[in-house]
Amino acid sequence: MLNKLLNRYPQLAKCQDELKKAAAAMIDCYKNGGKILLCGNGGSCADCDHIVGELMKGFLKKRPLSTEQKAQMTNLSPLLDEETLSKLQGGLPAISLPSLTALNSAFCNDVDPELIYAQSVMAMGKTGDVLIAMSTSGNAKNVFAAAKVAKSLGLTVIGLTGKGGGKLSEIADICIRVPETETFKVQELHLPVYHYLCAATEEEFFTN
Repeated sequence: MLNKLLNRYPQLAKCQDELKKAAAAMIDCYKNGGKILLCGNGGSCADCDHIVGELMKGFLKKRPLSTEQKAQMTNLSPLLDEETLSKLQGGLPAISLPSLTALNSAFCNDVDPELIYAQSVMAMGKTGDVLIAMSTSGNAKNVFAAAKVAKSLGLTVIGLTGKGGGKLSEIADICIRVPETETFKVQELHLPVYHYLCAATEEEFFTN
């Protein structure tokens, strides 16, 4: 899977070690019952929602529920019918922190806008979880603050940045610094990067 990515985007060859480590960190997180939190601004904010969409439902695979899962669910809720169960898909828990608009606007207004993502990490982050922190420059103050809090709570921080890496690269456990500096070009490379991470994670947990 990684080879296919690098064949399509040879400029990402410089990031292959970090790509492998990031995929492994996401897989380990889910194997240990954790979840993934994501934060970013602007285009990176939209990317957070995109990643959640790929993790929480079928991406490249259908992810049908197993016979055992269906039996357990029907046992607890006999009203569940086969039609509903046949449409549900296996999901990998992920939360886009920018999507928490009521919380974010309240905290921004009442306390400190630079700490909106840090507050969400404080409330939801647990040891063993992963924070995917996205910033094209690596210097977004609210993303950096979230990463600092995540580290203090025992989360693994995966940074997605541009070539320089910024402050985020200094604190992230794994930092994927795509080889571009202009914002839109960095974002163009972040898309195949996180599609690879989602696909590699899905491959680990779902057979079809």
